[in-house]
Amino acid sequence: MRTGLPLTADDLALTRFAVSPMWEVVAACRALAADPVPVPHRRWAAQVRPRLAAAGLDRGWLAELVPPHGHLPDFLNPVPDRPVTDLAAELAAIRATGPALLRHDLDCLHADRGNRDGRDGRGGRSGPRLRALEREPEQALRRITAEIEAFWQLALAPYWSRIGAVLEADVLRRARRAAERGSAAVLGELHGTVRWADGTLHLSERHCAVTRIPTGAGLLLVPSVFAWPRLLTRTVSPDPPQLCYPALGAATVWEHRPAPRAEALAPVLGRTRTRLLAELDVPASTTELAARCGITAPAASQHLTALRTAGLVSSHRAGRFVLYARTAVADGWLAALP
Repeated sequence: MRTGLPLTADDLALTRFAVSPMWEVVAACRALAADPVPVPHRRWAAQVRPRLAAAGLDRGWLAELVPPHGHLPDFLNPVPDRPVTDLAAELAAIRATGPALLRHDLDCLHADRGNRDGRDGRGGRSGPRLRALEREPEQALRRITAEIEAFWQLALAPYWSRIGAVLEADVLRRARRAAERGSAAVLGELHGTVRWADGTLHLSERHCAVTRIPTGAGLLLVPSVFAWPRLLTRTVSPDPPQLCYPALGAATVWEHRPAPRAEALAPVLGRTRTRLLAELDVPASTTELAARCGITAPAASQHLTALRTAGLVSSHRAGRFVLYARTAVADGWLAALP
C-alpha cells in the first residue's frame, strides 16, 4: 500500500514530537503477539511473558484488542497533550472515548477477524470481550484501562527508566537534526518506508495508511522502542495524524549489561546493597534477588527498602507481584564505575 500525506507550511509548523506510554503499551502487546517475537524484544519477552501469564493478562482484553496484524484500535492511542505525557492522562482519555470512534474501531476489528476467517465484513468470530465492549462500552472501557495499568506495572514500568531515556534521547537528536538540516531531513529519516518529496510524506508499507482528510492540522511524531521494525499510524478526525516510528537506539534497551565491579561502591553502599544493584540489570522480585545474592528474603527486603528510599531502586506492584528495578540514577552510577 502506498499513501501520501500532503503537508502545508502550517502543517510543518505544527509538527511536534511526543513520548506516549500508551503507544508503548500497544506496540509492546503487538510484539508479544507476533510469532516469532521480533529479535530485539526477545530478551524482554522471555522475562515478562511468565508474569503476564500468571496474572492472566496473556488472555485478557489487550490480547483480544491488539492482534499481531491488522487494525490497531485508535481509541487506545489518544493524542498526547504534552511532549512527555503520563499514563494516567492517557487512560482518562481512553475512558472518555466517544461512541463514533468506538464504533469505527469495532467495525475494523470485526472486519479483520472476518478476513482471517475467510469471511467478509462483520462475519468474523468476535471474542466475548469485543461483544462486551459493543454492549456495555463504559463498563468495558473501565475494565480495559484497569488491565492496561496491570500490564504496565508488570511489563513496562520496571524498564521505563531505560525506555524513557531512549525515547527522549531520540526526540532530542531529531530536534537537533531539524535545527541543522530542516524538517524535511527529519521526516525523510523516520523509517525506511517513509520518503519526503514534493511537499508530501510518502509511506510505502502495506501495514500503514495515513491521509490528510479528514484529520486536523499538523503531524504528531511518536518514537517507540517496541514499534520496530514497523511504522504505526493513527488517522482520526479531528486529531492530527500520528506516526509512531522506531526510536534510534531502541535495541540498546535490552542489551545485557555485565555486572560492574562491586568494590567501587561497596565502601559507600555496603557490599550487599551494591550486589543487589548489580543484579538488577533485569527487574526481579525480592525472592529472586535473595536467592541470587545468598541472603534471606527479609534481609533483601530491608536492603531494597533502603535503596528505594535513596532513589536508587523503584518498586512496581501488580496484584501479588512486586518487581524491583534500578532507577536512572543507579544506572548512571554503575555506568561510571571503572
